[in-house]
Amino acid sequence: MPKIKIRENEPFEVSLRRFKRTCEKAGILSELKKREFYEKPTVKKKKEKIAAIKRHIKKKMLTNIIKKKFY
Repeated sequence: MPKIKIRENEPFEVSLRRFKRTCEKAGILSELKKREFYEKPTVKKKKEKIAAIKRHIKKKMLTNIIKKKFY
């Protein structure tokens, strides 16, 4: 759980903004959205497989672009 110390003479809005930023860096909101509803293991595997394919395609495309720049 992210913690912040409120500084002396610091407005509430500023401290709230700092707290939100630390929560975002810790990944709390994304984890909360991910765990909001139960996801079957087969659905998880399917999403992971699709993500892996997308990463592979992206990596392949980037290497092709880099090769074209050298010629």
